[in-house]
This record gives sequence, structure tokens and C-alpha cells, in this order.
Amino acid sequence: MSLDFSELFQLSKERTAKGSRRLAREKAIQVVMAYHICGESTQNLFAHIFARKFNFGDYEEPKGRLLKPSEIYELESDIPIRWKQEDKSFGESLVDLMLDKKEELDKLIDKYANNWELERIALLDRLLLQMATVELLYFPEIPPKVSINEVIDISKKFSTDKSKVFINGILDSVMEELRREGKLNKVGRGLVDGSSKKPGTSAPAV
Repeated sequence: MSLDFSELFQLSKERTAKGSRRLAREKAIQVVMAYHICGESTQNLFAHIFARKFNFGDYEEPKGRLLKPSEIYELESDIPIRWKQEDKSFGESLVDLMLDKKEELDKLIDKYANNWELERIALLDRLLLQMATVELLYFPEIPPKVSINEVIDISKKFSTDKSKVFINGILDSVMEELRREGKLNKVGRGLVDGSSKKPGTSAPAV
């Protein structure tokens, strides 16, 4: 998947948001969820979701005066995200792998879902489980505990209060199985136990 976001949508000319690995994870979840719900192509969904920001909750309407035409324009425009290429590519890879490896991921997750049928698990929680498992299996540079902590933090933001415990329990079991079977192929000192920082060095981007 390789996309050019330029000139696709009416975007704000005055406000931008900074992209990050965390934001790429959140947007990837939105892409895959939208794909399962509406069946639109992932290419179109990726361009639409990664190139635009929908949340205007941080916008505060000026008090005591009417909005200027320029302010109305900015409110109705989408805020572009300034993505680094590596973060955008990371998001693309997450989306592609979550869909391409879905059967493999679900089989592994179902094994530790404690008598929960996958269809009964909330879609968002299933996707968060899939995302973390994808990172455990296919992103050797990301420490396992970082992958798990990231989806737990996202669940706190978007899912229910109980989701974090449910997700953490399953992913801990998945991680242990992958470690036992030699499938937790992480590179770099300390990556298997989640501690990626060496003395005198900075941790890799996650």
C-alpha cells in the first residue's frame, strides 16, 4: 500500500497535528474497524483516515463575538497530520498484516480467550488483540511489553474500563506461548523481556 495524500481532501491551512507511532496505531485500528463494518477498500480508508483528523473537541468557540468567515472555514476543515514516512509506513504495515494474517491471529487469541467466543468479544478489543499480536510476531524491533502496553493504553482511551484487564491477560498468555515456541523473534539486547534501552543509548522508536 503506497498512497499520495496530497489534494485528496479540503484540509486546514492553519492547524496541523503531529503524527507518531501511537497515532499510527490508533488510525490503523480505525481503518481495520471501518473495513470490517463498511467493506470499503483499505486503500481508500487508509487515505481518508490517515490524511484527516475528525476530532474537534479541542476547539473552543470564541466567546462574546461572532465567528469570522475564516474561523468557520477552519472549523469545518479537517486538520492534516504531519506524518514521518516511517510512521505512515508502520501504520500501513499494521493494517495489511492485521487483515492478511487474521486467521492466524484469531486462532492464537482464541486459545487464551477463557471460553469467550471471538464473535462475542467487542470488535475494538479483538482488533487491539490482533494488533498487539501482529507486533509480537512481525515487528522484531519493538519490545513485546511495549506492544502490549500500547494497546492497553489505547483501550483505556477508546474501550471499556474492563477491557484493559481482559486484553492484558490474553496478551500475556500469547506472549508466553510465542516465547516457549521460539516465535518471539526480537532483535537487540533486552527486547525479549521488553527492556530495549542499553546503557548510554536511546530506546528505539515504538
